[in-house]
Amino acid sequence: MNMRRRTCSGLSTCAWVVLGITPACPQSPKIDSVLKQLEQVQSFEDVTISPDGQRVSWAQPARTGERNTNIYVLEWKRPSAKPERIKVNASEEFYREHGAAWSPDSSQLAFLANATAEGDEQVYIWSVRGGKPHQLTHLKGYMTDIRWSPDGRRLAVLYAENGGGGGPLEAVPPQTGVIGSDIHNQRIAVVDLGNGSMHQVSPSELNVYEFDWSPDARRFAALAAPGPGDNNWWTAKLYEGSIEAGEMHSVYDPPADRQLAVPRWSPDGKRIAFIGGLMSDAGFNGGNIFVIQSEGGEARDLTEGRNSSPSGLLWHSDRELVFTESVDGGSAISTLNADTGETETLWKGSEGIHYAGNFPNFSLAKDGKTSAVVRSSWERAPEVWAGPIGNWKQLTESNASQQPHWGKAESVLWDDEGSRVQGWLVYPENFDPAKRYPMVVEIHGGPAGLKTASWPSARFDMSVMAGLGYFVFFPNPRGSYGEGEAFTKANVKDFGHGDLRDILAGVDTVLKKVPIDLNRIGVTGWSYGGFMTMWTVTQTNRFRAAVAGAGIANWKSYYGENSIDEWMIPYFGASVYDDPAVYAKSSPIEFIKQVKTPTLVVVGERDGECPAPQSFEFWHALKALNVPTGLVVYPGEGHAFHDPKDRVDVLRRTLAWFDRYLGQPGENAPITGQ
Repeated sequence: MNMRRRTCSGLSTCAWVVLGITPACPQSPKIDSVLKQLEQVQSFEDVTISPDGQRVSWAQPARTGERNTNIYVLEWKRPSAKPERIKVNASEEFYREHGAAWSPDSSQLAFLANATAEGDEQVYIWSVRGGKPHQLTHLKGYMTDIRWSPDGRRLAVLYAENGGGGGPLEAVPPQTGVIGSDIHNQRIAVVDLGNGSMHQVSPSELNVYEFDWSPDARRFAALAAPGPGDNNWWTAKLYEGSIEAGEMHSVYDPPADRQLAVPRWSPDGKRIAFIGGLMSDAGFNGGNIFVIQSEGGEARDLTEGRNSSPSGLLWHSDRELVFTESVDGGSAISTLNADTGETETLWKGSEGIHYAGNFPNFSLAKDGKTSAVVRSSWERAPEVWAGPIGNWKQLTESNASQQPHWGKAESVLWDDEGSRVQGWLVYPENFDPAKRYPMVVEIHGGPAGLKTASWPSARFDMSVMAGLGYFVFFPNPRGSYGEGEAFTKANVKDFGHGDLRDILAGVDTVLKKVPIDLNRIGVTGWSYGGFMTMWTVTQTNRFRAAVAGAGIANWKSYYGENSIDEWMIPYFGASVYDDPAVYAKSSPIEFIKQVKTPTLVVVGERDGECPAPQSFEFWHALKALNVPTGLVVYPGEGHAFHDPKDRVDVLRRTLAWFDRYLGQPGENAPITGQ
């Protein structure tokens, strides 16, 4: 057994904590080549197009794979124009610029940067006339979501005075001292463009998650709930308030199974539109489109019964909305008549394109036609594009040297228990139909999420396995986005049961299509996918190896350990204290003695969404039962890993684990174990 701990003065500088049986990280030339190329993939954030459609801005890492980003602006319609780096100071790399927002007249760009000596992010303003950006604010705390007033005279931001931020994906602070005593609510703050003075206009007792200016620039619509902010997003209501009065009143209190996102005021000021649906994670939007009168009343569902999951919206006119939606394992951009409910699809594809929420990659100009987008698929590495919707022109060539290390990808459809289910199958590089191949099944997080086509990066994405001779299958089972709200709700009070049946039916469908060695199938996933991996190996011995990333072993203990327990009530129907049985029925630990599958467990030390004790509990049980296992805990990391070395190490260990248990040649292996 390999058990090692490294002592140090602080976990942030420690090596990883490795427990159990873990193979040495492989150093094969093929693995090294694939991972090295993935580390070099250039990513793009915060793409936005000016209202007049003339300029596109985006942020990209100062150095590939790192979190610090620089903002670029391109006058994309001008022949031979080159992207212009917007420099706050002389430093080339060591600060982060992001969150750009164009002024209504397209003459200025506001953005956030942490370029001061104190390190707090501040608002900067850059003019298209040129010159160095000037620092507008001098505040202590956390800011996000810059929004210009419609008249262009003021800015508003979400501001947590003296607080941190970033959301539940980030590493939680060390849990010491008086827990829960220090709440910094995120409030709407209006900033004067002349002198940078700021006043907070929303009540101190409410944490505001999203907001929008009214067309007359006198009011705002907001999604808010009492703090702490990370935990209570799932109970947020829609509010309307005055910029001057500093008060808000509720205009819509949703049912428990309907979370809210993307409030947007109609141009005539009469209505507010928003996304409403069962959402397991703040910022990963999906549901239906609702419209309500701005003074309150009944919310009208405009997309009820639609076999898709709208993810973002904006008004093009008093009657028409443009929205992005998850559908058929990909996405679409459509229009919606807010009076009649009629829709028209403008573009549809396998890529994940979405406006608003976490990691938005679509922006629309004032004409409702010209747009900017970051496009990525298994065939095409990410780049910035712009033009009429669906007729985009490529603007960047940052990933021109990237070549796929995998074969073709195809959508797979199957029926299970009366529902249509979709997934993606990625073929191995240099596929030979005369041979049998191993396969890895990766289950996405959420559960309200969706796997779409995208170029892999050095994050947890098993597409890389296709470059090492594996098929990779990405199912989108019940609970996912893309098939309508009823499908998303289909695993309520039933985690692991129906969705696993969907996944196994999908595996059966794949086995009829391609030559898979039944003795060499593995399963993995992160977050809810990590739970599903833990759950799967307690329910079937069909999989011969597993890697559980940031999983959940015991829903009963998890309820009191995680930092976002409010998300569980809509899914389980009650707290664990009121109905422990519904939590136990889906807990892998209740069935732990059935596990035979070698399982590697990995997690971030400061993960607040899926805390490390859950991984310890599962690993400890497997170790006690003599099931081959290993546990790797990454110091300082949260639910989303930021250190490039850690991201690559997770991939290396995952590849090594699967190669160890699935990687032996099996061209003539007997078909057993069904």
